[in-house]
Amino acid sequence: MDIKAYIQERVEELESEFVKLRRHLHVHPELSFEEENTMNFISEQLNQMDIPHETNVGGFGVVGLIKGKNPDSKTIALRADMDALPIQEQNDTDYISQKPGVMHACGHDVHTTNLLGAARILQELKEHFEGTIKLIFQPAEEKIPGGASMMIKEGVMENPHVSTIIGQHVFPEMEVGKVGFKAGTYMASTDEIYITVKGKGGHGALPNTTVDTVLVASHIVVALQQIVSRRANPLMPSVITIGKFMGEGATNIIPNEVKLEGTLRTFDELWRLQAKQLIKDLVEGIGRSMGAEVDLRIKHGYPALENNEDLTHQAIEWAQMYLGEENVELIPLRMTAEDFAYYTQLVPACFYRLGTSNRSAGISSPLHTPTFDIDESAMKIGVGLMTWLAIKQLGN
Repeated sequence: MDIKAYIQERVEELESEFVKLRRHLHVHPELSFEEENTMNFISEQLNQMDIPHETNVGGFGVVGLIKGKNPDSKTIALRADMDALPIQEQNDTDYISQKPGVMHACGHDVHTTNLLGAARILQELKEHFEGTIKLIFQPAEEKIPGGASMMIKEGVMENPHVSTIIGQHVFPEMEVGKVGFKAGTYMASTDEIYITVKGKGGHGALPNTTVDTVLVASHIVVALQQIVSRRANPLMPSVITIGKFMGEGATNIIPNEVKLEGTLRTFDELWRLQAKQLIKDLVEGIGRSMGAEVDLRIKHGYPALENNEDLTHQAIEWAQMYLGEENVELIPLRMTAEDFAYYTQLVPACFYRLGTSNRSAGISSPLHTPTFDIDESAMKIGVGLMTWLAIKQLGN
């Protein structure tokens, strides 16, 4: 049997089903740690495929097993995340989110659909490969501590033990039809920074009678950038960003309190620890020198994502076999983060990108924006390649 030809034929036949599944998920998004209806929908789909599975793993996660011949010989895993973002969708489509303020703006509806599609074809092919394929539908990727860490704590990588794992993510910077891989270090660690500056509010015309929290906070925002520009190794990418500055004052009112929120991103664990201490010393020092009290909390987030060199190079070759060399690209480091990184610390892993844009059709909005959408033909490639990579991992 020509497995590749069978997969390519089936994704063409099932394309309308993939679109239907994705649009259902897109219309009914759920935030991190709230994915109960999504979990139930996935469970219904797996039941229709006669795939045994567990629900409520690590929250609202779902874990299924497809057993081929000699199922105890090897187990590999495929992972998709399923949570949405707190964004009000602004697209003009028939499948716009029906939940106010919640949207699949990071493509997790696509990831879930692609894994369901791969599961369907792999179930059809189970007499043609050896080993077991574990399907991991993961909640809460978008929010620390991350659904990956929770599922791992509940044993998702065991019983049976997973030897390798693969995940994919939509990539609007890449045209539909192409995929991207990066061996080795790929995505940054992420920590969340929360700063509260407490001073003495008062009349904006009488700043001498106040401890100006807005001024103190502004000094902190500017000075934080010097940690990266003057303390970090310039050969090691680092980012400190303050994305939220909240001071409930007015044109003539200095507030008693200002809150800042931001993120720290890097790739080196030692520097990550050092940077946290530098942030602490800096914000406390500025506050003290300007007469304010500063409370700092840094929430430890995901580690850097490390794609296994050998597995990723193999996956690149397999992807070239499936899609053609011209459609497989090598991509650079990204300062974005992913809790798939937790899996990469346990077993050889490969996390790759799926092109989803179609600029000629006006589909090119970035991730995490209210107009994000995909060229839905990308799902044929997403389903087909994930199916192919699973079978190739099992040595078939």
